[in-house]
Amino acid sequence: MEKWPVILTLSSCSELRPVLPAPHAATTTSLCCSSCPSSYKHHIPNYFKPNSISIRTIKSITRTGFAKCTPSDDSNNIHELLKILPHDLRDNLMMESKRDQLLEVILDLGRLPEARYLGDSGRRYLRDTEVSMEELEYAENAIGEIGGDNRAGITGTLHRISAVRNRKGVVVGLTCRVGRAIKGHIDMVRDLLQFGESILFIGRPGVGKTTVMREISRVLSDDLQKRVVVVDTSNEIGGGGDIPHPAIGSARRMQVSKPFMQHKVMIEAVENHMPEVIIIDEISTRDEVNACKSIAERGVMLIGSAHGDRLENIIKNPVLSQLAGGVETVTLGDQEARKRNSRKSISQRSGPPTFPFMIEMRDRHYWVVHKSERSVDALLREEKPRVEVRKRDEQMKVIIEKWKVAD
Repeated sequence: MEKWPVILTLSSCSELRPVLPAPHAATTTSLCCSSCPSSYKHHIPNYFKPNSISIRTIKSITRTGFAKCTPSDDSNNIHELLKILPHDLRDNLMMESKRDQLLEVILDLGRLPEARYLGDSGRRYLRDTEVSMEELEYAENAIGEIGGDNRAGITGTLHRISAVRNRKGVVVGLTCRVGRAIKGHIDMVRDLLQFGESILFIGRPGVGKTTVMREISRVLSDDLQKRVVVVDTSNEIGGGGDIPHPAIGSARRMQVSKPFMQHKVMIEAVENHMPEVIIIDEISTRDEVNACKSIAERGVMLIGSAHGDRLENIIKNPVLSQLAGGVETVTLGDQEARKRNSRKSISQRSGPPTFPFMIEMRDRHYWVVHKSERSVDALLREEKPRVEVRKRDEQMKVIIEKWKVAD
């Protein structure tokens, strides 16, 4: 079988548009501007054809902000977050050489305060004395109201504070998470956005799902001129306050007053505001899954995220499995079982998946892309699916390994 290399080239213009290569030639994806002929703008190569196995490198794009995954200056400013901390911790963090990689600060009553950084697996204590109740009360007063989901934001920023309470409802711990708008994350999946198909991002907490949601909101609304509505529970995507953070571009943001109302706001967004795209973070309940299915059936593109390490976790979850098409048990006749060389009782997908693409975020720079129908069917047959592995090398170039057997 012939292998066609896929190369990404850069033209002199600034807007990113894919162009379909000529048949039987080396598959090339070019970047062209809006002045190119309109017939070129929406042609996308089929990355999931079984007969086009290849490994390709997307070269870093130094003329734009998409290649290096760099935080924007305003969103990376942590001064507003540090204001709620005790003065000595604030000074220690400002003197830290790795403050640009600060992930979160942990304040637990009676324990040493900790700082955690991107890429670090260990703990860094900020001083040798424990956190006091007075310090927690000072931070809580500086934050203002903490919502019913025990989360709060800081107006005009992307930072998030989550509270731990005791049995009496008193705050005894705070997780102060630094929120960043990172430009360049999107080049891992920018080509997939052109399909207009729904995408579900799967990953463990802290792997960067919300950051990706934020950047996709900006690219779809500004670069691709889509009508985008962000359903923003706890203001994690669009930041604190009534005015959305510039990181989501011109996307509109609908806030959710209480977490259990999220599914109703999703449906309201479709019925009242005519979006082409809805972006929703942390899908977890049966009502939210049903809302996703309803929205997808209305022809609206969904960009969502869910907690899980692998696609298998979604399939085995009795609630989230519906996003992958659902799983049903079927009893085969003797002849059919012999024909398939399988047991008489088998599991199979019960319907089309809500999200045609599912992406496992193994870490910030290692993603596994599934074509949902094929991967789910393979896993239910107890086979390893073929996937696209997308990762960055040491020079931050995106490497795509196509139709690789998933590990």
